[in-house]
Amino acid sequence: MGDIDSLVSGFGRFKEKYFNGADRLYDSLRTGQKPKVLVIACSDSRVDPAILFDSVPGELFVVRNVANLVPPHLDDGGTHGVSAALEFAACNLEVKHIVVLGHSRCGGIQALLGGATGKYITQWMKIAAEAARDIPRNRTDEQSGSTARICEQSSILLSLRNLLTFPCVRERVDDARLTIHGWYFDINSGELLGYDPLVKEFKALKPSL
Repeated sequence: MGDIDSLVSGFGRFKEKYFNGADRLYDSLRTGQKPKVLVIACSDSRVDPAILFDSVPGELFVVRNVANLVPPHLDDGGTHGVSAALEFAACNLEVKHIVVLGHSRCGGIQALLGGATGKYITQWMKIAAEAARDIPRNRTDEQSGSTARICEQSSILLSLRNLLTFPCVRERVDDARLTIHGWYFDINSGELLGYDPLVKEFKALKPSL
């Protein structure tokens, strides 16, 4: 029970800071939320957006799934969790930015490339099949990085393209109410990279201190 006990203890610290502390942040959050950023992140326990970006409650609207994937828009009457969250963030909360946050050593991408799989993860990762096909087969690791890294970053770009298949997103991007970003957290180096469409590559993002 030690792990569970640590969660309860952690909640105590959270409550003391945000409910009982000097800031009393939840005094302003009880009636609703107004985040400006939607982050679509991986379920990986090492890549928590609130921790990575040192955010406070109410600052980020977060969707997490295996390999931070955005499926293409489908109007088929099905049950679509990512699509529902995306629609709510764009249309109801009117976020100003959407960040697709990928990362190195992603288990979902490893499954896509032939690693350990299960029935559900295999089906889910079919969304990123195009990213696996995009890997340049005629380049060495030294020239282009590891196969997994290429696929991880390519899947981010695929998710960015899929975002634009949603009318609620496309409309807001076209009239500059919304900006989409592709970011990649390198667990090995601790760097945060952002996709630069002008040079068509991921480049280190430098924090403003």
